Amino acid sequence: MNDSSWGAPQAGYWAPTDRGPVQGHAPAGPPYDAAESRHPMQTQPMPIVPDVPAQGGNQDDDRGAAARQAGPLFRDETPSAHPFGEAPQKPEPMPDAPQPAAPKKSAGRDLGAAIGVGLALGAVIVASLFIVKAAFVGVIAVAVVVGLWELTSRLQERKGIKAPLVPLAVGGAAMVVAGYVRGPEGAWVAMALTALAVLVWRMTEPPENYLKDVTAGVFAAFYVPFLATFVALMLTADDGPQRVLLFLVLTIVSDTGAYAVGWRFGTHKLAPRISPGKTREGLLGAIAFAMVAGALLMEFVIEGGAWWQGLLLGLAVAASATLGDLGESMIKRDLGIKDMGTLLPGHGGIMDRLDSLLPTAPVVWLLLVLFVGSG
Repeated sequence: MNDSSWGAPQAGYWAPTDRGPVQGHAPAGPPYDAAESRHPMQTQPMPIVPDVPAQGGNQDDDRGAAARQAGPLFRDETPSAHPFGEAPQKPEPMPDAPQPAAPKKSAGRDLGAAIGVGLALGAVIVASLFIVKAAFVGVIAVAVVVGLWELTSRLQERKGIKAPLVPLAVGGAAMVVAGYVRGPEGAWVAMALTALAVLVWRMTEPPENYLKDVTAGVFAAFYVPFLATFVALMLTADDGPQRVLLFLVLTIVSDTGAYAVGWRFGTHKLAPRISPGKTREGLLGAIAFAMVAGALLMEFVIEGGAWWQGLLLGLAVAASATLGDLGESMIKRDLGIKDMGTLLPGHGGIMDRLDSLLPTAPVVWLLLVLFVGSG
């Protein structure tokens, strides 16, 4: 190989030739960049490399990196910014920092309006009950007709069910009067005739949904006026006003005990899928309040009654009133409504007040007949 093929040598470089390495001889070829032609001892500035430990690095380096990520070594040190720009850890809240106040329990209704309406209704009931019995029968009939109107209206609005109101209203009022005048036999006959009237009345309309409409009508006839007839049956006894008063007071006391105890101590739901506001503690409160009231009323208000009978009566009233309330809650939940009506401020509708009274009436009537006779 010819030496000239490598070009003129430069100082400081060793170049191979066919005669061996010769100092000061550089190879020929394309020109080198200035950076490549520098002396090897003239080093370039190194780029800044992040302080990241390599895989399989020193154990001390790993510990140092873990310490930097974890924060300061001592509790009183001020944490510095992370070298990679990570957000600093959120400081712990001070022990004496004020905590937000827990929300207060709400009754969910206008208590002032509810109490006012309740007192007005109580005055009407007591006046009609102890002055003229027939006037109280009229109060029951009016409540039945209004309750039927609320129930059938909600069924039509929410489900498209057209239960015939006219035969229900006429038959329901007649049912209450027949129970007061003719006793249980009269109530059953009026119930049968009302159901027949519902079937015939619905025939005047197209046959679509006939079965659904008449089924709802018969249910409404049984649920509202027939159960209310047992209040009129109580009234037929010699001490009828006292029996009706016991029935009303026990139901109200049971509802009040359930509300008061459940609102203050209630934590375990009774039937959350039906009525989320009902609690087991409230049920115990209803039982306790009703049993105490029943013992007092049977001992001092009902002639021939005994305190132990009042305990059993109070227990039965608490159970039936709770079941009645849950039953109407099931109906309202199926309809997707909160109240059956808006007629009574603070209470809802008439049906919202009759929910626990209606199923309790036959229970009280039957137990009083067993304990002290039909009068």
